[in-house]
Amino acid sequence: MAAERTSWTDGIRVYLDRRMLIILVFGFASGLPAPLVYSNLSIWLTDAGFSRSSVGLFSLATTAYAINFLWAPLVDRMRLPGLTDRLGRRRGWALLTQLLLIVAIAFLGLTDPTADVSLVALACVFVAFVSATQDIVIDAYRVDILKPDEFGAGSAVAIWGWHLGGTLVGGAGGLYLAASLGWNATYLILACTLLIAVAATLLAPEPEPRDPLPESVSDRDAPATQRAAVWLRQALIDPFTEFMRRDWWLLILVFVFVFKFGDALLGRMSFVFYRELGFELTQIADVTKVFGLAAVCLGVFAGGILVRMAGVFRALLAGGLAAAATNLAYAYLASAGQDMEVFALAVIADNFTGGLATVAFVAYLAGLCNTAFSATQYALLNSLGNLARIWFASSAGVIVDSLGGDWALFFTITAGLALLGLPLLLVLMWVLPDPAKPGSGARSS
Repeated sequence: MAAERTSWTDGIRVYLDRRMLIILVFGFASGLPAPLVYSNLSIWLTDAGFSRSSVGLFSLATTAYAINFLWAPLVDRMRLPGLTDRLGRRRGWALLTQLLLIVAIAFLGLTDPTADVSLVALACVFVAFVSATQDIVIDAYRVDILKPDEFGAGSAVAIWGWHLGGTLVGGAGGLYLAASLGWNATYLILACTLLIAVAATLLAPEPEPRDPLPESVSDRDAPATQRAAVWLRQALIDPFTEFMRRDWWLLILVFVFVFKFGDALLGRMSFVFYRELGFELTQIADVTKVFGLAAVCLGVFAGGILVRMAGVFRALLAGGLAAAATNLAYAYLASAGQDMEVFALAVIADNFTGGLATVAFVAYLAGLCNTAFSATQYALLNSLGNLARIWFASSAGVIVDSLGGDWALFFTITAGLALLGLPLLLVLMWVLPDPAKPGSGARSS
């Protein structure tokens, strides 16, 4: 019993570390843009008269989230004049992307879907590109500054911050503001909230630099061509070849790609679904953003402790099963119609299990990264999950239309898709050690 009490207190004590406050604010900055290009934008477009299929296809404007691994090597290795020397590798890039993100969201806030939808799409591409670049930086920061046994708690705090920015402020706050001030003013106001992330970046500690590679591109005695060749190899080739030398690397990538299939379809169309059922903006905000946020915070907290105590693999299995089961609650809501109690029950169940599964998934990705290439490798792994989300989200409206608007059948399909990754997970549990535990061999070369 004493050992069990120690495990629980250790699982809670790690959240009190001051590094977690920085991770929380960075999570806020990562989450805030999400509803502005996904859920809230879907409502904005729906209210402007766009069809389900058109709203779903708008997901393609956020493709940057799925391919940010392509420029992650530059973020990992490139020095920024005037910023890297003063703030460090991670904080310099963080500050640059946060300032650009303020501009990008403000630009989106100046557009009008009914006047020029192509300009809205361009603004979405801009927001998604800068936001995806910021994600590279802050994910790498979290991997670099934490120890393997802190990944579960760090993932939980990052996800709390994400939902604070994306669910509460950008999501619920955005809906409340839009109901009274309109969408344009809402986006301009929300852009300014990112100033808190700028302040956190200036106050945050810079992780200790880790570069185990023998060659140094800072060797001024070497020819310029040799230094350039070394830099390119370290930035573009080594992160991928190092990962591909690991056992079962291809199975790992396939699992990462399919694990969130169910959420990919559900996420983009859920807010269109709520509006078609007849719920008002403030009702959606109350249930999905307030009750949903409370549920996801509890799920994230439980997930962080579960990863700490049981390991990331067991937490992934529990979270994956629970998330698939709760997708069926939306099928029941489709049959029940405009019922606030069923609506609240479905959202609370989905958010709790989704929070638990997401903590385990983020901790899993962090545990797979070598600290010499943390930005590039995390971006590659995270991009695979985002690629599934964006590809499938873009077809979600078409699928609903092909089903004749049968939302109950649609959500039943999402529940089945959510189970696809679990057989692969069982194989990984059998053949590989838990990657988020000390000694797993993924942290350094």
